[in-house]
Amino acid sequence: MRPDFLIYYLLIINIIAYIIMALDKKRAVKGNRRIPEKTLMKWALFGGAAGLLISSRVFRHKTKKRLFSAGLPAIIFLHILIISAAFIYL
Repeated sequence: MRPDFLIYYLLIINIIAYIIMALDKKRAVKGNRRIPEKTLMKWALFGGAAGLLISSRVFRHKTKKRLFSAGLPAIIFLHILIISAAFIYL
């Protein structure tokens, strides 16, 4: 896998994750049907944790939920470890 592909992938998935969290906040304010936390965390695990974390801080959304306040930084740390290992060993 080429490193530039990984950079583009992470950029795109984080932009999408940011938008999804913003959309969930908008739905929460309007009282509409929400995006399940399980779905948000799947986006985080597939590379969108940084986008979700930034969006949660910008929109002050899900900042008190431990799953997001501690889970997203933990997932980001895990991603950094995986990416670092990939660059070192591949």
